[in-house]
Amino acid sequence: MKTTRILGIPYYVWMAIFIVLPLVLMLVLSLQARGSDDWTLDNFKNFFASENGMYMRIISDSTVLAGYSTVLCLLIGYPVAYFVSKLPSRQSSFFLIMLVLPTWLNFLLRTYSWMNLLGKNGLINKFLVFFGLKPMNLLYNNGAILLGMVYNFLPFMVYPIYSVMAKIKPTFLEAARDLGASEFQAFWKITFPLTIPGIITGIMMVFMPAVSTFVIPELLGGGQRMYIGNLIQHQFLQSGDWNMGSAVSILMMAMILVAMFILNKFDATGDKEDALW
Repeated sequence: MKTTRILGIPYYVWMAIFIVLPLVLMLVLSLQARGSDDWTLDNFKNFFASENGMYMRIISDSTVLAGYSTVLCLLIGYPVAYFVSKLPSRQSSFFLIMLVLPTWLNFLLRTYSWMNLLGKNGLINKFLVFFGLKPMNLLYNNGAILLGMVYNFLPFMVYPIYSVMAKIKPTFLEAARDLGASEFQAFWKITFPLTIPGIITGIMMVFMPAVSTFVIPELLGGGQRMYIGNLIQHQFLQSGDWNMGSAVSILMMAMILVAMFILNKFDATGDKEDALW
């Protein structure tokens, strides 16, 4: 036990310096007014009492957009994970590598590439013009933002679901079919319930970066609408109001923690899954 604690010291030191300390500093800044050392809740009051409910509207828009991207990632990612899990080991490894390969590139470069594809003179519009069609306005709208989010965050949905599906014993499905269940019934009664923990993990891993991202709305949305990630960036880098930026960051973290708590409440199959393994 003492050896385990000693070996864990570097991790605790790293966590204290790079996780706990920044969070404490951010909390302290959020409880101070700009240019003052006095303790106050004015930053949080100003957030909720903003003119025309601007900040609340930003949170609402960010949550809705992140929700849409999460649902799209789930609708696309679940069939992909199911398909890959049914392949032989070598083929599934190849497909997983192809899925994760784009993530080896810089996040900013991947997003910029979509600007070249969706732009007025981009590859897609050139293709449309070549066939005598009118170019379309594909950039600087919510559709482009959603596309960028799904493209960047889809692997975070596929991998958790695939990791759970790959552990499902074929004997479960064989037993269901021996008992007269159809392919769909076997999937709905066996496969889907056992993959709920993977679905919940995937939702968390997609929703959290989607609700806080600022690069994708800035580049693919043209910065036409303010989202919570852009608001935090604006407070820190443009307005120079680190206190308000810290308060918004704390509120965003609280929102994400509430979402995680709700999702964990829906994860009622964990004990059943452990028993079946």
